[in-house]
Formats: sequence, C-alpha cells, structure tokens
Amino acid sequence: MSTRPISDYALLSDCRSAALVTSDGSVDWLCFPRFDSPAIFARLLDENAGHWSVRPICPAEVTRRYLENTLVLETTFRTRDGTAVLVDTLALGRRERGHALGASSPGVLLREVTCVEGRVSLEVTYAPRPEFGLIHPLMEAVRGGLIARGGANVLVLSTPVELRVSGSTAHATVTLRAGERLPLALQASWGWAPEPARCHPNRVHRRVKDTIAGWRSWSELHAGYRGSWHEQVSHSGRVLRALTFAPTGAIVAAATTSLPESVGGERNWDYRYTWIRDASFTLQALTTAACVKEETAFFDFLARASATQLDRGVDLQIMYGVGGERDLSERLLPHLTGWRGSSPVRVGNEAWRQRQLDVYGELLDAAHELHHDTGRLDPLTRSFLVGVAETAARRWHEPDQSLWEIRGPSRHFLHSKLMCWVALDRAISLASVLGAADRVAGWERTRAQIRAAILTQGWNERAGAFTQTFDTEDLDASVLMLPLVGFLPGDDPRVQATVDAVAARLTDARGLVHRYHAADGLPGGEGTFLLCTFWLAQALAMAGRSARARSAFETAASYANDVGLLAEEVDTVSGEPIGNFPQAFSHIGLINAARTIHDTTSADVAAS
Repeated sequence: MSTRPISDYALLSDCRSAALVTSDGSVDWLCFPRFDSPAIFARLLDENAGHWSVRPICPAEVTRRYLENTLVLETTFRTRDGTAVLVDTLALGRRERGHALGASSPGVLLREVTCVEGRVSLEVTYAPRPEFGLIHPLMEAVRGGLIARGGANVLVLSTPVELRVSGSTAHATVTLRAGERLPLALQASWGWAPEPARCHPNRVHRRVKDTIAGWRSWSELHAGYRGSWHEQVSHSGRVLRALTFAPTGAIVAAATTSLPESVGGERNWDYRYTWIRDASFTLQALTTAACVKEETAFFDFLARASATQLDRGVDLQIMYGVGGERDLSERLLPHLTGWRGSSPVRVGNEAWRQRQLDVYGELLDAAHELHHDTGRLDPLTRSFLVGVAETAARRWHEPDQSLWEIRGPSRHFLHSKLMCWVALDRAISLASVLGAADRVAGWERTRAQIRAAILTQGWNERAGAFTQTFDTEDLDASVLMLPLVGFLPGDDPRVQATVDAVAARLTDARGLVHRYHAADGLPGGEGTFLLCTFWLAQALAMAGRSARARSAFETAASYANDVGLLAEEVDTVSGEPIGNFPQAFSHIGLINAARTIHDTTSADVAAS
C-alpha cells in the first residue's frame, strides 16, 4: 500500500505524457507514450507496482525546485560527505522551442546526477512494472545499459553503471566525487516498433540542456500577465502546458488516476482525459497566462472531438480521450491496493455516459471567448455551434447529473440551467459570426425563460441564497458562477447573500470551500475543493470585497506544495492535499481568481 503524501510529488512532462517524482528521487508514476497510457511505474497506487529511484545511501538533507521558468526538476542532496544534484526531466524534441513544445517529444525520461562537493555514494533501484504492475519484465544486461521486455513494451535503460539484475529488479551503487556526473535515460517502444538505441552519456547531458532551453523559450512567450501573484500565474500556465497533449491540443484534468477524494474511500476516478466542462474556464486562464496558441489548439480539439449531429436526439458527450476518443469505459484494477488503501483503482471514466446540460454553455462560452471578435470559424464548426445553441434551447428544462457528475438520480441543477442560459447568451452575441441572425429572436425568448426560472425556482428564501437544485435549500459552490458568467452583477443583493451563505455554510475552519453537503448517491465523503475556494475569491472580488477576496485566494494558494503544484482537494481532518494530482482545475482557478482580483482592485483604485 502506498502511503507517501501526494504533496511529496513533483510533475515531469513532455507535453504528451507525465511522470511523478518524490522528494527523495523516486519516479513512482510514469505513463508512456500518452497521459492515459498504462503506467510503467505505478508505486503511487501500490508499493509493488514499480518505481525507479536514485538516492544517496547515507541520510541527506533534501531541497528541490524547478529550474527557473521550466518544469525541469532539480533535487539537491546534502550528506555528511558531500552534495549531489539530481536533475529530472521528460525530454522535449530536439531544439523544440516556443509554441512547438511537445510536437516531437521522443518519450525519454532523463536523469542526471552531478556531485558538486565532496563525494556522495548513490543507490540506483530500477523496477519497471508495465501495465500498472501486471507485468514483471524479463531483464537483460547489455553494453551501456539494460533491456526489459514484457507485454507490449520494450524498455531500454541507458547508463554507464553496471546494474545487478535480480528477477525483474536491477540495482547499482556508485560513488561520485566533485565534478563527476552520472547520466541515465529510459526509453520505450510499443508494439512492433524497433527497439530504441542506447543513449550515450554525453547525449543525456545535451538533451537535458536542450529541454531546459525549450521550456524557457516557451515561458518567454507567455509572460504577458504582470498583475498580482504573477509568479504563481506564470507557473500555473506552465502546469497547464505540461498537462497538454501537444499532438491534439487536449488538456487533461490531471496526470493521475484513482487518487481519492477521501482517504480510504472509493471516490477514486481516472482524470487523464479532457472535459468540455473545463473549456471556458480553461480558455480564460490561458488568456491570462498569454497562451493564445494553446487557446486555439484546445478549442479546435473540443470542436473536432465533440462535433456530431445533435438533431438526432443524442446527448453531447461531456469528455474525451486526448486523441478525441469517445468510449472511455471504466474498468477496475483489483491487483492494485490504491493510495493508502483507497480502492477500487479505476481506469477509464464511466461519467462519459452521463448527461450534463452545462456542456452546451461551456462550448459556446469558449467559442465566444476565442472568436467573438474574429469570426474565424469554419462552416462545419459554425453549423455545429448553432446546433449546440438549439439543443440548449430545446433541453434546458430537463434534469441531468450536473458538472459534479453526481451518480444518483437526475435532478434540476441550477448550474446546468445557468450554463444553458450562457449557451444562448453567447450564441446571440455570436449570431453574426455563426450566420444565425434569423434565430436570435427565438434564442432571446428562451434565454428570458431560463432567466426567469433561475430567479424564481433557483432562489430560496429559507436558505437566503441561490441553491444547488430548483426548489430546495441545499447549497452548492457552483452557484458562485452566477456573477462569474455575467448572469447577475457581483453587487446584486441576491449574489451577495449567496456568497455570504457559501462562506458561512460550505466553508471549513481553514477557510476552504466544500462543493456541497447534499447526498450525491455515493458512500463516504470528500475534502474541500480548491477550485471552489478560488471561485469564492473571484465572487468576493466582484462583490467589491477585495480584502476578503485576497484572503480567500491566499488560503487556497497556500496549499500548493514546495514546487508550486496544487491537488484537487484538501482533507478536512488532516489538512493535506488529496485527489488527482496535479489538478488542472485548481491551477485554472488560481489563474482566473488572480486576474479577477487584480482587475477589480485596479478598477477600484482608478475610480477613487
């Protein structure tokens, strides 16, 4: 059973796949060649599911950081005899710069240890376990490294150090003196592809430097935001890029599967896919982080993946694989014990079959964010988006599962109605771009009907707030979207009362916000949501409460780990980060809240 804190991990990415590395130098998660591929190392979910560690034999003081403006990880080990620096990265394509980041990533994990003072004795343990630990590969020592074969994978570990093989695990010890370097590289091939060649030690060093230069070139092009918390915003922008599948532009919700929403619970989902739900929030964040090319690529991916004949009466699918795949059928991995015994471990996500009416609004809001003043939409996309608006107009009054993918009975969720209102509001604004001027009158009538329903059935006098579902008193943090999408102004008395109700009744002692407290058809509970806390910060800023907004922002941002990564949730008892990691939604929330607080504060200063 894996027990290491989730916050102990750092992310590596080549904008196609991801690895997670512990503070003491162990790669406990690696999926090649895509984010959603079976893991080669999965000790994150089970102690026996594979890892690759490089660490000092003697006790060491450890510090780590990402090299400036990169996602290249540097870990420093200080022992009684000397100091060694370990640099870890997933290699980018050769001389890959700027917007091309990830376009030709070769699928190589690079690790390089340099002794910078005295001498340091290191232990290397290499235990690949492809297919989430199901395969214990056959290992063969060869000149310049080691080959592991099993299942669909051939893994080639390049190293100048001789490794001792015992079963499906290899070990080595080596002592480095000041100025000496140990280079290591792991490559993989799949199916019947040719076996990769060994990576020469000098080439490892060159590829590390080249990858550093690649990340820095990307960061230089995305340094436009200079407002409050600009360093956190810039870093979160890099995290979003790291969670982007470069060949298609898809952005995954997180790099992992089955990290739980409560320790020992069964709310363990696979987040290595792309949700339409995230679209408009993501594009706003990418705008702030000056990621214009990424915005276009992400929207184009969503438009391609979701395009379908909506007049057939089918629901618009809510999520897709990073290549645009639609069938994400869920299965269990019973051989894995799960993080801290949180089982079952799942691959795939059955929520792809759900009805979520909010996706119509998120798609059209994303289109409006990107194309309201350009008109650069091809005829098929224009026709599809008109169909999206028409479907929202036709189906807004139906029940669904909501953006939280509640697995109980369908209900009339306020957020879903709100986003259908957004769909029509943005379609009306885009009518000339969509070539749909003849539909505006009908869209306006339906938009008014939705607005009236939200204001009458969504507002609850006994709760003193807008509520989760029509005609109930249950609160839900998603109602904070009312001012954020422009349905009501932030200083509207009903909005202010709702913000106060969320702050009073959904917020824990730490100041973090729960999604809701109502029954959701699943056993057990969950932690507080960082995204919802950032939403509260935004809503407070729009209500003119800048001091409280900044406090809420700082509270949520403080749960980033030592290398600036945010999980999905925070455990209500221990206060430690939980849920899939790192979570794109949390970093998106940070970026958008920072921008809103900065803009509203600047406007207040200008007005005074």
